[in-house]
Amino acid sequence: MMRLASLPLAPHRARPVRRRALPATAPYAPRLVVMMKEPAVGRVKTRLASEVGAVRAAAFYRATSRAVLARIGRRGSWRTELGVTPDTAVASSALPGGFPRRAQGNGDLGARMQRVMDLSPPGPIIVIGTDVPSIRSAHIQSAIKALGTHDAVFGPSPDGGYWLVGLKRRPRVPRAFASVAWSSPAALEQTLANLSGLNVARIASLPDVDEARDLVSVRGTVGRIVLPVGS
Repeated sequence: MMRLASLPLAPHRARPVRRRALPATAPYAPRLVVMMKEPAVGRVKTRLASEVGAVRAAAFYRATSRAVLARIGRRGSWRTELGVTPDTAVASSALPGGFPRRAQGNGDLGARMQRVMDLSPPGPIIVIGTDVPSIRSAHIQSAIKALGTHDAVFGPSPDGGYWLVGLKRRPRVPRAFASVAWSSPAALEQTLANLSGLNVARIASLPDVDEARDLVSVRGTVGRIVLPVGS
C-alpha cells in the first residue's frame, strides 16, 4: 500500500470580526441629561392617565422614552446620561440600559434641574424630558450650536412651557429655575425672567403630551425610532 506523506495543515486563521466603530466623544463634550421617572403604572403621566388610564399612560411613557433615547442617546458629539427619579430607581431594570444614571434628588422640578446644572462637570448642559415624541438628534445639535454664542437656550412648548433647556454655565451657573410655576402657561416666561440680562436663544417649538388630545396629535410618532418626514 502506498503511503502518502502527511503534510502539516496550514494554521486556521479566523477572519477578524469587524465592529462598527463608534465616534469618540471629546473629553469636555456637552452633556445631555434626560430627566426620567421610573415607568411604573400609576406613577408617570398622571394627567394623561386620568383620561386614558394608568396602563396606557405608562405604555406611552415607556415607548416614547426608549424611542427618543434610541434616536439621540448615542452620538459622538455629546454625552448622554439619565437623571432618574425616584432616587431608589437608579438601578431599576425598567429604565433603558446603556447610559450612566444619576439620582435627581429632592425638590420640585426646578430644584432638580438646578442640581444637574450645579453638580455636573465643566461644560455646557442640556436637559430634556421624555414625553416629547418628536425630538430628533438635529434638535440637540441646534441647541449645542446655540450655546456656542448664547448663555442659555430653550426649546419652547406650545402650552407656555419648554421641552429643552440648556446653559453654557460660564463664567457662572445662573439660578434659572427659582419660583417657576411648573406645568403652567407662565413657566417659560418666568424662567426667562430669572435669566434677565443674559443672551438667550430659542430652537424649535415641540409639543409634549399631557392630555389625551395631545396623544392623538402625536400618535404617528410615539415609539418610532425613525420618524416620518415632516413630523
